[in-house]
Amino acid sequence: MTALFMLYEPVKRLSRINNVVQQGIAAGIRVFEVIDTMPEVREKEGAVELPPIRKEIAFDRVDFRYAEDGDAVLAGVDFRVPAGTMVAIVGSSGAGKTTLVDLIPRFYDPQGGAIRIDGLDIRDVTLASLRAQIAIVGQHTILFNDTVRSNIAYGMPDAPMEKVAEAARRANAHGFIERMQDGYDTVVGEQGLRLSGGERQRLAIARALLKDAPLLILDEATSALDSESERVVQDALDNLMHGRTTFVIAHRLSTVRNADVIFVVEGGSIVERGRHEELLSRESRYRTFYLKQFEERKTVPGPGDGRG
Repeated sequence: MTALFMLYEPVKRLSRINNVVQQGIAAGIRVFEVIDTMPEVREKEGAVELPPIRKEIAFDRVDFRYAEDGDAVLAGVDFRVPAGTMVAIVGSSGAGKTTLVDLIPRFYDPQGGAIRIDGLDIRDVTLASLRAQIAIVGQHTILFNDTVRSNIAYGMPDAPMEKVAEAARRANAHGFIERMQDGYDTVVGEQGLRLSGGERQRLAIARALLKDAPLLILDEATSALDSESERVVQDALDNLMHGRTTFVIAHRLSTVRNADVIFVVEGGSIVERGRHEELLSRESRYRTFYLKQFEERKTVPGPGDGRG
């Protein structure tokens, strides 16, 4: 009788095994579907290595849509920016800003026109050599359930500790890392759940600094932060942008005042371009965006009025 009663719970658990197995099979099928999916962007046969960026990045009448029969997301985008230039891209939501910068590392390929780096069509170079020269800091930082050091050195696991710490210092992250229980050996949790938003962003900036890529893409890197965290992160971004070709997407126009050129994107096209002072000096879409953000102020701040 005792043995019979002891069998009751194991038999109940056994009856649930089929549910677990069926869930596992369904999940496995989906996982292998994703693994077996062929990427739309493929490396051209005979692709060459991209030399270090020295001259310019050019968009030559670029057209793009996400589906062949879909609406155009970008239409006739055409510009040239010299190496070392800071380019700010502003515009309303859905204007095509993120899509524009996503074409540079070939997350997608345009249907029309070409993107060239130093005269080379990026479709003619290897993906590895192209992306090795690009660092991206986005609004949503990807962190792994690993140590601070491993997250900063992601992609460069052999980087010496001295370089990791130096990148953290330049990203204004060394201070809070040292205060953590295990310092650089502290596990940050899945997606960095043990860190604040500003701390996560500074780790992402440290990762980009360690990579030391000549081309930098900042996609809304401070939009999710409070004012105090934004100031610290912006200081780190200033260190990161120094001496690099930088594409900055920002809703907060105060972060793009010092850009060498500002592109205003509307409906998938660049409708205005120029420096901050130039665009503010005339009736422009940029001026409208700027006044809307700072409508509580009676006058538009001049070039020397702080951060705006």
